[in-house]
Amino acid sequence: MPGRAKTRLAAAIGAEAAAQLHARLVERALATAMAARAGAVELHCAPDAKHPFFARLAARYGVTLHAQGRGDLGARMHRSLARALRGARAAVLFGCDCPVLSARDLRRAVRDLLAGADAVFAPAADGGYALVGLRRRAPALFSDIPWGSARVMSTTRKRLRALGWSWRELREVWDVDRPQDYARLRRSRLLGRLP
Repeated sequence: MPGRAKTRLAAAIGAEAAAQLHARLVERALATAMAARAGAVELHCAPDAKHPFFARLAARYGVTLHAQGRGDLGARMHRSLARALRGARAAVLFGCDCPVLSARDLRRAVRDLLAGADAVFAPAADGGYALVGLRRRAPALFSDIPWGSARVMSTTRKRLRALGWSWRELREVWDVDRPQDYARLRRSRLLGRLP
């Protein structure tokens, strides 16, 4: 997947290293989801679910694979959550680029949802969020959002208030998008030693 994964980082660390990093982040995210033991785990893949890497992960972790499909980030997230909510009382979606999220965070998100919160978020230090959990579908939470900007979470809070929803926020986390995030990841050793 060189050239298609972690493209903002690729300029600093190279396309091959960025692809390898992405693979390690995906594997860590799956291990975290499995360790949470909070319900069925699905991996939503891009551009599709046919790559051998995804097949290996499905075999190793026993997860279901789905293609993310077309559209912006919001459309893809809404589609993934809507699919999961067809068969569950609550669904939690989190990005693979946030290695600081723990199984405990995932369990707390599910617990908050089952206790009555309409939504749960893990705000990210860059102004976005790394995790969203819902009890019901809400296209308005994902449409016309300035994805990739520092206004994602603040815009989402306004939407939540307009919907009249109750929500909980987990601890603020950081994700790995930019060269400075990669430097922080290297210092953290969350993925072991990195080049």
